Amino acid sequence: MTARTISVMVVDDHPMWRDGVARDLSERGFDVRATAGDAGAAVRIARTVTPDVVLMDLQLGSESGVDATREIVQHLPATRVLVLSASGAHSDVLEAVKAGASGYLVKSASAEELVDAVSRTAHGDAVFTAGLAGLVLGEYRRMAAAPAEAEAAPKLTDRETEVLRLVAKGMTARQIADRLVLSHRTVENHVQSTLRKLQLHNRVELARYAIEHGLDAE
Repeated sequence: MTARTISVMVVDDHPMWRDGVARDLSERGFDVRATAGDAGAAVRIARTVTPDVVLMDLQLGSESGVDATREIVQHLPATRVLVLSASGAHSDVLEAVKAGASGYLVKSASAEELVDAVSRTAHGDAVFTAGLAGLVLGEYRRMAAAPAEAEAAPKLTDRETEVLRLVAKGMTARQIADRLVLSHRTVENHVQSTLRKLQLHNRVELARYAIEHGLDAE
């Protein structure tokens, strides 16, 4: 999947910012299929154009990008949501991730960082502004430490478990491929198979599962 084959939708209630981001991505070769200025339109249009990645602002006037993210992830499991927000507040980051966002960038990110983040998100990576990934993983570790009812774990192969353990350590698919001497495609196949078995949507949820089951410490 290259920039030319990655379809994107940009959601922001500020027209100049929204149009500027859409233009920048188009000039870099991405297929910008649509834009939206509010949560309702974002959900409605996303279900029509089914983009690979939705760039989602959190503050959409009186509406919430968190709610739109939750709706999109629920109805379009193949679409990934990358939050692009002016806020770097920990509560906003955690709420977005809990709603199903695959990553979180603050708007101070450079154009190069944004382009890289959209591409990596389309390929299934969890992408965060520096420092925020540690926040999310830390929260998952805190949640994992809380008592929980035992449940039967789905059967994963040894290789799937090995890949899952490295995902929990924050490694990208390419880093995992290098570590295990596998092709990038093989790693992606293991990740997708694990997601299906665990009934999860993205790598963020996968990392949470691994941490809750202590795989990140092995």
